[in-house]
Amino acid sequence: MSSNPAPDGLEAAFLANRERLLRFLRARGGGDAAEDLLHEVWLKIRAANTGPIASPVAYLFRTADLLMIDRYRSERQARLRDRDWSEATGATMPGVSDAPSGERVLIARDHARLVAEALDALGPRPAAIFRRHRIDGVQQRQVAEEFGVSLSTVESDLRRAYRAILEVRERIDEA
Repeated sequence: MSSNPAPDGLEAAFLANRERLLRFLRARGGGDAAEDLLHEVWLKIRAANTGPIASPVAYLFRTADLLMIDRYRSERQARLRDRDWSEATGATMPGVSDAPSGERVLIARDHARLVAEALDALGPRPAAIFRRHRIDGVQQRQVAEEFGVSLSTVESDLRRAYRAILEVRERIDEA
């Protein structure tokens, strides 16, 4: 004796129309993912607490159609998000190098030198604390232990370093 009763209602309509639903999903653009989409339809109807449905086949096709619309919207949003990201970050274009121009490399090196000089002008401890925390990613509490200073001293040194970097940035922006 089987522990699973024979399907009835919506599940029976799904099983009887499985191939039609699969062709529908493929025709609507499901392609290779049509089987996965059909499985999603199955999961939706299994989870749904709908009660009697007057036209179960129409209900199944509407569910599949809505799933395709959701899939289309999701893919469209992903494409738009990727395009926006590419535009914002200056991602590659076919035939164009991702490498920064020589001028940009020289400018970046100059800016890095200015920041390093500003940090070094604060003294060895604030510069080292900044580098240990921001560059190496060490937590402030651990930095305090390593340098043998209080947490408030670490925070104070970091504020001084941030202020110095901000001043460098303002000078660069003015130039």
